[in-house]
Amino acid sequence: MTGKIKISLFVFLIIILCSQYAFCEVILGRVKQNDTLNKKNKIVDSYTQKPVTGAAVTIPSLGYRTTSDNNGTFELNTEITDKAIMSVQKEGYRPFSLTIDKNIASKPLKLGIEKSKTGDVTIESELCHLGDDVYSETSANSMEFRGKSLGSYFSKSFKAGTLRPNEEAVLIIGSVIGLDTKMAKELGQNQIAYVYSSPAEIFFNGQKVGELNINGDNQEIGIPRQLIRENNEVTIKTGRNLFQHAYIDYDDIEIANIRFEIKDKNTFAYK
Repeated sequence: MTGKIKISLFVFLIIILCSQYAFCEVILGRVKQNDTLNKKNKIVDSYTQKPVTGAAVTIPSLGYRTTSDNNGTFELNTEITDKAIMSVQKEGYRPFSLTIDKNIASKPLKLGIEKSKTGDVTIESELCHLGDDVYSETSANSMEFRGKSLGSYFSKSFKAGTLRPNEEAVLIIGSVIGLDTKMAKELGQNQIAYVYSSPAEIFFNGQKVGELNINGDNQEIGIPRQLIRENNEVTIKTGRNLFQHAYIDYDDIEIANIRFEIKDKNTFAYK
């Protein structure tokens, strides 16, 4: 596999540990959750910490949509059972998504969203279901699947500018649920007893640049600068059940907020 994926298993472990303590503050990507300081869910500018008004908050799989008010606050008046992807969109800001469950939704959330930057491209902000619409109730997050599958892969074209010498490009998968890979199984992300699937594969202009092995948010794939052109294409192929040989059994997954971002490789934020 070429390129690199920045997946923070450290964040995953923190979530498990913090669930045992009532006053634990959790940092999830660009999300700050604090159940003692915030009495309502709130969206703020991640830099100024000022409330963001009129941000659209959706849970696509549940058909739920609301908007932040003048104080940046919003409510989640819907029943959440299994894990689901929540998206936040506001003009002038980078799309944001977070995988939530009943436990996370029961606590007030403070969501910090970032202003859009030169070179940012939102490739797909809608929820995409990949696979064959055939999955068991023990599959990761299958209880929250609602959309019909687009097929075994997603592909979309976009335009990008030329990188400066101090810049690097990354492809960001805002959120992914449903992966039944060996790593996801080992982390307890599904209840399947014996089998597992191959990872989802990421291609940039026909070249494989990474894989998705675990469910989560804000997974980054480094894009080699020599692959970047004016017109580009991103393709994501879902995995296959490695224990089914009679026919092809595709892994059903859902993905939201696929983004192309350019970062200054000298800044502290990108290591």
